[in-house]
Amino acid sequence: MSKQFIRIGIDVGGTFTHAVAIQAPENLVVAHAVTPTTHTSENSISDGIIKVFKDVMKKTGAIPEDVSFVAHSTTQATNALLEGDVAKVGIVGMGKGLEAFKAKADTHIKDIVLSPGKILHTSHVFINSSEKNFNLSKIEQAIETLIEEGCEVIVASEAFSVDDPSNEQLVLEIAYKKGLPATASHEISQLYGLKVRTRTAVINASILPKMTSTAELTDKSIKESGITAPLMIMRSDGGVMDLEQMKKRPILTMLSGPAAGIAAAIMYTKISDGVFLEVGGTSTDIAAIKNGKAMIKSANIGGHLTYLKTLDSRTVGIGGGSMVRIRDRVVTEVGPRSAHIAGLSYLAFCDEKEIAQVTPAFIRPMESDPDDYLVAVNPQGKRFAVTLTDASIVAGMTRPGDYAYGNEAAVRNAFDQLGKSLGISGQELAYSILNKAISKVRPIVEDLLDEYKLDKELVSLVGGGGGATTVVPWLSKNMEMKYLIAENAEIISAIGVALAMLRDSVERTVVNPTEHDIISIRKEAIGRLESMGAAPETIEVQIEIDNSKNILRATATGAFHMDTSVTNLKPLSKSEIAQKAAESFKTDVNEIKLVAATDGLLVYQHCETVKGLFGIFTRQRCHYRVIDNFGIIKLQCSGAALQTVMHKADHEVPAFIEKNSIYNDAGMIIPEVFVLYKSRIADFSTILDFEKIKELIKIELQGLKQDEPVVVIVQPRK
Repeated sequence: MSKQFIRIGIDVGGTFTHAVAIQAPENLVVAHAVTPTTHTSENSISDGIIKVFKDVMKKTGAIPEDVSFVAHSTTQATNALLEGDVAKVGIVGMGKGLEAFKAKADTHIKDIVLSPGKILHTSHVFINSSEKNFNLSKIEQAIETLIEEGCEVIVASEAFSVDDPSNEQLVLEIAYKKGLPATASHEISQLYGLKVRTRTAVINASILPKMTSTAELTDKSIKESGITAPLMIMRSDGGVMDLEQMKKRPILTMLSGPAAGIAAAIMYTKISDGVFLEVGGTSTDIAAIKNGKAMIKSANIGGHLTYLKTLDSRTVGIGGGSMVRIRDRVVTEVGPRSAHIAGLSYLAFCDEKEIAQVTPAFIRPMESDPDDYLVAVNPQGKRFAVTLTDASIVAGMTRPGDYAYGNEAAVRNAFDQLGKSLGISGQELAYSILNKAISKVRPIVEDLLDEYKLDKELVSLVGGGGGATTVVPWLSKNMEMKYLIAENAEIISAIGVALAMLRDSVERTVVNPTEHDIISIRKEAIGRLESMGAAPETIEVQIEIDNSKNILRATATGAFHMDTSVTNLKPLSKSEIAQKAAESFKTDVNEIKLVAATDGLLVYQHCETVKGLFGIFTRQRCHYRVIDNFGIIKLQCSGAALQTVMHKADHEVPAFIEKNSIYNDAGMIIPEVFVLYKSRIADFSTILDFEKIKELIKIELQGLKQDEPVVVIVQPRK
């Protein structure tokens, strides 16, 4: 019997835990299992994870040796902080010489209010690490003091530990000997800024005991099943990390649920530019994708800045189960209360006979809610929620075959009866509900389009989640944008976990970074991924330089060494790829031109004539699509392109960038730059300095053969 290659992804949601098994190389979903999330279980969410893991394995018929990858997302870190289910943290602050006074203040992180009534408690001791009597006994005494004050986990934080972490390491060693979990601030971030670094380490430490216990239980169960593939955990930036990394930095798992859906939009649905909306029963998570990457931001916890990087996912209280509020016969609000929380059935998913005859009524779903939520009541007095899903079916947005579809004739009949009592038709009622719902979603989408400079004409709205069709089609119609509903939308997050790439990033505070600084941080990022099992040939590193904050950042992504799903995909013919490009340009294939190529990427161009002032002057604007051999659009932009080879790149690439730069009173404004070679796209769009970009491109192309094709695409900054 031939060996299968199975990747298992488990998404832990607020209500349900889903698991999928994906067969490589075709990336086919071969099994799916679901169970209620076990928040209140003795072993917390791990019981639900273990159950769906066993269920999905049974459904695949696979043997342990067939499983090459296992990963799960988790809501545990987020829930622990929201609910205040955290350990008391003891901080050992340290500093030397004249810096000691400031270090004492910066490491003294007081109690953090996580949410109303939920507090992360801390205690603090400080040691002057420049004193002659600084030794192990001083550290032991400090930790004993913190234990006496009820601390369950230790944070070691010293000024400039990012340069010399030896004293923080000593604190960790002594804490471990005393049986206490511990976090060092240099493990959380290598940025200067002692106060923010310490605060981030404190938040990380507060969830360390519970997160570690849960992960170890899950890992033990998976190993007992005979699977040798290491357990991976989803990060909040869309990648995965191994168990050892999670034990050090559990804070990185925050918001990994939304991150999983975004990862699927990129890896499974193959979106290079768009706005992804994952619609659940109660809420919708919305995020921008640009050039095949999700947008990243710094997380704010309890009103405090941290050094935690998360995907920029924005949540709005609209979902498929959102109930409807009406005053004076007008739809005034949709949500935030959902049918799930109210304990009511949707009209679409109940017995059709039960809603053959209904009348409207208004209720207060929960004691704290207003009393104007609309429900349908049958002659027996049974109540049914009137939801966004029901309205979408009546409006023809959710159709047969969609996950949220059900009971269309019965729902239409019920809406006609409800609408009549309001003096409108059932269809008008449905339209009013949909319009009110998207009025809450549209501003967020528009903000993302504006903030990340995404062109409405080029991008799509992408729907995921079981309720995708209840929001995305109507939003698309009103915003006049393209849309698509992801395949297997209802389990998109679990698919995202299964297909996620290994990821890690390194940040350092560096003023005017040199070539040595860039090579060093790049090497460290690669080393972190290799230590987690990434195949070296799959690792890509993006370098970012933030001159305003003096931050040098290296983000590495790569595939686990057993992953064969990408290399075994079936390539398309050149004519099939050209057709894909033409469809993306919305033009005929004869109107586009192949202008550049590498071994794994093709660059198509479509130019248009643009009229200038008074229609007298005209100019040509050219648009580009970079497509791989499998027909996946990897990049879409407008500007100019250059085809060259490695031995000419040192001269031709800088000259091309300079030619396409703009000069004004502020000096030289270089365009956004993308360098293509082999199957890779090196993104330098965040680099604003000409000398730095030349340096980075030189480092990126090191080691290529002299005749290796290289393509440069530049796009004017907006």
